[in-house]
Amino acid sequence: MASSMNSFDGIKDFQKQLMQFFIDTALEAEMEDHLGYSKHEKVDKPNKRNGHTKKTVRRDSGDLEISIPRDRNGNFEPAQI
Repeated sequence: MASSMNSFDGIKDFQKQLMQFFIDTALEAEMEDHLGYSKHEKVDKPNKRNGHTKKTVRRDSGDLEISIPRDRNGNFEPAQI
């Protein structure tokens, strides 16, 4: 990984990957809180996860492609992106 960061573009790409990972992880945590159970937990609740929607977030440092989780009821709204 360090060998790929030998240029400014490499560092920017790494920063972009970190930000994308952070946002995706935060969204999954929000979904877990919204539903009241963890991702692989077996529960008998009517509202469950229902895939992801890809979105592009435009930033000064470049665009990020993130995955926003969906729920079956369609009422999950992320706090902020």
